[in-house]
Amino acid sequence: MRVASVVGNGARLLRAGGLATVLFAAAAVAQDEPPKAPPPQASAPVPEGAVGGMGDINLYPKRVVIDDRARIASVGLYNRSIERGEYDITIADKMMTGDGRLLDIETVDPTDRAKVHGAAAMLRWSPRRVVLGGSEAQTIRIMARVAPDTPPGEYRAHFSAVAVPPEDASYSIEQAAGAQKPNSIGVRIVPRFGISIPVIVRVGQTTLTAGIENAHLIALPGGGRGLQLTITRSGTRSAFGDITVTAQGVKAPLALLKGLGVYTEIDARQVTVPLDPAADQRLLVSGAKLTVTYTDDDVEPGKVLASRDITVP
Repeated sequence: MRVASVVGNGARLLRAGGLATVLFAAAAVAQDEPPKAPPPQASAPVPEGAVGGMGDINLYPKRVVIDDRARIASVGLYNRSIERGEYDITIADKMMTGDGRLLDIETVDPTDRAKVHGAAAMLRWSPRRVVLGGSEAQTIRIMARVAPDTPPGEYRAHFSAVAVPPEDASYSIEQAAGAQKPNSIGVRIVPRFGISIPVIVRVGQTTLTAGIENAHLIALPGGGRGLQLTITRSGTRSAFGDITVTAQGVKAPLALLKGLGVYTEIDARQVTVPLDPAADQRLLVSGAKLTVTYTDDDVEPGKVLASRDITVP
């Protein structure tokens, strides 16, 4: 399962009664796994494969793909805590960078922004705010309205569920320091935790060609070794799949990275794949042969999108 990364931090400053409150919205972005089954209805247990973010929110599936066959999709939102939760539901365009980060479209320069084929303008969803009791679930419906003259290709936005903090959830700097001064202005920090998943809209026929370049072993900062490589992409569709590293004559993989996406606004993404520290080190001696494979988990699951043999120096 892909590890979620925290992006999209924003802040609002509200002042009332001499106390300034800073609201931070932190959304964990998960990418990207195609839906395997319709999300269950409210009060159902969290399904295997649901993605969790910071806080107590789960979403299912990890990735939504809408195409010409069906313009409606569903996302299951789960409150896995025992406490009541309230959540804002938004959909917005984001841009992927060459190292895999996702940036809010408003924060990038116009040249890069023009490369993004955003889908937010063509998506409608309901409800926009959800209140869930402990261990409860809710289905959010998403509908794509595609204009008849929309060019064939892939368009993408990101679905976000962000927790609304209770009114008494703030914590002031003075409280943290253990002292408060009368009639003074303070600051309260109110975190807003959430999670995002991509929503992909495909129009007409799409194409994809993927490759693997510059694959080489590196030492990882925390110890151990990893394989650093670049996934290349061309065509009108994003790439999404799993990276596997195997040694010659050995069935068990040395490394497996699931759910690696390369979106259409970039033509290459650099990736580091940690190798299994328990792997037989004799497989990594000078002259050993390794194979790195990028396998589709989107349009044609199981199809090899790209493969590269390397020799350990």
